[in-house]
Amino acid sequence: MQSDRGFLTKTIVLKTSTGFKIAAALALAGLVMAVHWPAAALRNYIVVQSTTSTQNSGLYDHLLPLYSAQSGVNVRIVAVGTGQAIKNAANCDGDVLLVHARAAEEAFVAKGLGVKRTNLMYNDFVIVGPRNDPADIGGMTAAATAMAKIAGAKVPFVSRGDGSGTHRAELALWRAAGVDAGAASGTWYRETGSGMGATLNIAAAMAAYVMTDRATWTTFGNKADLTIQVQGDVRLFNQYGVTLVNPDRCPNVKAKLGQDFIDWLLSAPGQSAIGAYKVDGKTLFFPNAPK
Repeated sequence: MQSDRGFLTKTIVLKTSTGFKIAAALALAGLVMAVHWPAAALRNYIVVQSTTSTQNSGLYDHLLPLYSAQSGVNVRIVAVGTGQAIKNAANCDGDVLLVHARAAEEAFVAKGLGVKRTNLMYNDFVIVGPRNDPADIGGMTAAATAMAKIAGAKVPFVSRGDGSGTHRAELALWRAAGVDAGAASGTWYRETGSGMGATLNIAAAMAAYVMTDRATWTTFGNKADLTIQVQGDVRLFNQYGVTLVNPDRCPNVKAKLGQDFIDWLLSAPGQSAIGAYKVDGKTLFFPNAPK
């Protein structure tokens, strides 16, 4: 358990609701430097361990100023893959967990690491690929069948390979297709171990297929020759959930401030703000908190 959340195990950049970027920790020549905050800022902030799609899509840039303006609380986002976000939260490096891998989130709560998981919003995944579509999957709505065709054709497919929510959903599709993609690693199946943006860049450079959440795809600026080939399957449904990190296990958790933020996200104003966020006229996240 980590006793001082001012220090994380590796250098990361935090996005705050006031738009500032800070270095969480810096180790140089054996010297560790801490970030110093005004006393009020230290009291009135929370840390959210988050998936990357909500950050890359610009959703937080839309939501957090609204929340901070009415609450006076600064929200600092640590945007990493879902798997890493869950690990960070398990290490008490955060107050709130906001990710998209329901089974893993429910396991987090079952282990006593989180207090309660609640549905927040959803969108979907899409399979994108080169316009010439060498696997001939364009227009298909059966995602597992499309994955089987990609494997059968042995055409390049790029995976995040990082334990993220997107990676977990992709692996579930391979299982449904009866394909052991891992056995083909390094041949037609390439694992980047990177975030969605970097993985999309690699797929664009290779003219490869890749699975991505629609929000990241919509806001991605280097589509090159890639286009959406498969969408609309129920297996591509992408649910996001929000969970308070358990203060009984992690005494440094700011339980009231964290729960206040969760309550706002789940409230009518928070849900309305989520649904109102659009890019190029397209809604990227659809609120579905319990009524």
